[in-house]
Amino acid sequence: MLEVRDLMVFFENALAINGLSIEVRRGEIVGVLGSNSAGKTTLMNTISGLIIDMKKKEDRRGGERITVLGEVLYEGEDITWLKPSERVRRGLVLARERHPIFPESSVEENLKIAAYLRTERMDDRLELVYSVFPRLKELRKRRAGFCSGGEQQMLSIGMALMTEPRLLLMDEPLLGLSPACRGSW
Repeated sequence: MLEVRDLMVFFENALAINGLSIEVRRGEIVGVLGSNSAGKTTLMNTISGLIIDMKKKEDRRGGERITVLGEVLYEGEDITWLKPSERVRRGLVLARERHPIFPESSVEENLKIAAYLRTERMDDRLELVYSVFPRLKELRKRRAGFCSGGEQQMLSIGMALMTEPRLLLMDEPLLGLSPACRGSW
């Protein structure tokens, strides 16, 4: 389903990922473990395509040079330079650490916004998210900006689930979640 071949990512002259190859088959759950600054977030950003947007922004402002070498294959197709939005359309979705939410919109509006690519069966997907995170159902009318950090983390994962991902990438999924919520996973 996903294959990363000989991935190298540089930020200026700093090597963030060095020759990483990894394969994820359909139905597998794969974890990437490492210390702080080991390159886990950079890997997630590269697989999801966010590194492409980061590189464009840095190039425009004359900032940090970002270099990506290697290949990212999704379902046999080379997506190394495919836009993040196109990856989402194909079912490759990242639930980011401290994912940006729409703070002025309600929890439920955030969930619906995330599903803009797939408007069919919206109620079914909402119920799925609410079954995984019952707290979000209680907070569905609250402005997302007034939710706690853990509630916002649940919301960001819920937003990713609303896209009906075929492959869900998660960066620091338990960040800010209470021990009780962590235990239910």
